[in-house]
Amino acid sequence: MSLYKSCLFLLFSLIDINVFASGDVNFTPSEATNQMNPALSSSAAGVVNSAVFKPFADSVFSLNLLSSFPEDLEISDYCVELLNIFGQRYVDYVKCLVPAARPVKVCQNCFSTYGILVDTYQNISSDQMGPGNVSCRDSLLRSDRLMLVYQLYSNLEDLWEKSNCDHCITATFQSLTNTTLYFMTVLNQTITCFDQYKERNHTELCKNCKNTYRGLNELYGRMEKNHTLCIDIEDAMNMTRKLWSKNFNCSFPREETVAVIAVSSFMLFLPIIFYLSSFLHSEQKKRKLIHPKRAKSYNSLMNIQDKLS
Repeated sequence: MSLYKSCLFLLFSLIDINVFASGDVNFTPSEATNQMNPALSSSAAGVVNSAVFKPFADSVFSLNLLSSFPEDLEISDYCVELLNIFGQRYVDYVKCLVPAARPVKVCQNCFSTYGILVDTYQNISSDQMGPGNVSCRDSLLRSDRLMLVYQLYSNLEDLWEKSNCDHCITATFQSLTNTTLYFMTVLNQTITCFDQYKERNHTELCKNCKNTYRGLNELYGRMEKNHTLCIDIEDAMNMTRKLWSKNFNCSFPREETVAVIAVSSFMLFLPIIFYLSSFLHSEQKKRKLIHPKRAKSYNSLMNIQDKLS
């Protein structure tokens, strides 16, 4: 008996057993023969609709099956742990950035969480071997075209650089620099002065807070010249200037105005001085040229008189 006939025989036997066991339908031998083709069709449909062709019938089993790779292709437990730590610290830094967006305090409020994130990424990207002589740089950073870990870190690193936070934070991410702390102190003094007089006449505010505000402006100018500004200081100074000029309508004359007026006056009178000096010089030159001619004519006259005599 061929394999095909054996399968048909086994299939009819199972059908007969199920039918007679249920007692709902009775088949005669001829009826069983007539039902041969539908049985074959139903068996083929059963094969198509089996679990082999339904990957979502048991999704857990299918996903586990698809994710089973040889051990030499899987990342180590140490690298998986580093990846999880990186994810947690990435989220911590982003959570710090969002509330610090306005007013801008991304450097002074989030430098510690950024420093922790940098340390974690350096552990991933380092050539240094971890437990079991395993390096996670290739498996986590270069194993695919997307390079997701690298892209995520690069975005935050670019944000840090654009903010110039390195100008306000120490190299080890431990604290704000002394210059930044001093600026914050002077800024707080200025804002305190504003708060003290803002409910009164603004003229009084402009008069009493002028020296403090001028000192803050001069400090900001020195920091700008020395390249020690970060986005936090820039935004704070812009808001303070807006309060001073727009909200309180204050102003004070700049010291360099006197110098500008002096230079402008000198340039205005310079042509007059030039033409006057040229005129005096030409008159003096004329006098020197006329005197020798008179002396020569007098000598000629004396010579003629001597000859006549």
